[in-house]
Amino acid sequence: MDKEAIVDIRDAKIVNSKVTILNKVDLKLAAGEFVYLIGKTGSGKSSLLKTLYGELKIGTGSGKVCGFTLEKLKKSEIPYLRRKLGIVFQDFELLMDRTVYENLLFVLKATGWKDKKKMEERINEVLEHVELGAKGYKMPHELSGGEQQRVVISRALLNSPTLLLADEPTGNLDPETSQNILRLLQSIASEGTSIIMATHDYTVMEKFPARTISCEDQRVKEIN
Repeated sequence: MDKEAIVDIRDAKIVNSKVTILNKVDLKLAAGEFVYLIGKTGSGKSSLLKTLYGELKIGTGSGKVCGFTLEKLKKSEIPYLRRKLGIVFQDFELLMDRTVYENLLFVLKATGWKDKKKMEERINEVLEHVELGAKGYKMPHELSGGEQQRVVISRALLNSPTLLLADEPTGNLDPETSQNILRLLQSIASEGTSIIMATHDYTVMEKFPARTISCEDQRVKEIN
């Protein structure tokens, strides 16, 4: 296994309920690399992401993600793997009865933070990073779709992840907002966080070219 690789999967079979979803998967991702993941609905994109965050097991072959060996991953280790990951979904999944600040505080408390001052500092840091420094007091419904997605990204950054998995993060957004989210994600990658972004948004991909992998015919193929 390559020590430098954040993701290093070799000849892996990805299985869900005994059904083979992907076979002979080879995937390597370096620190700070940004990669698009494309493929038709049902082609295995979500299953690949689920494997990376420990939801699905590797059937055969080998895999390492953020230093964790996937084929030997115990249930008790999954929370520790996930602390090194940030996950962004298409549906924002924010707690609608809490402010932006309280949404982020909830995550920090859930992941073991105790120091109130440090928690406040970290929340302010990530909100500034996504250009929402003045919006911490707002309720999610008071924000635009793009702003809500920025909150979701800030939430994913709270624990300084090594790897960010973004599943259709621009799926519900208008073209201009989608481009702004892409600029944000690529700037995060340039600071050293590896990013895999599953998408159907080919317009954004043309405007922001990057390495692209595709799930098709039960395989993961390198496009460019």
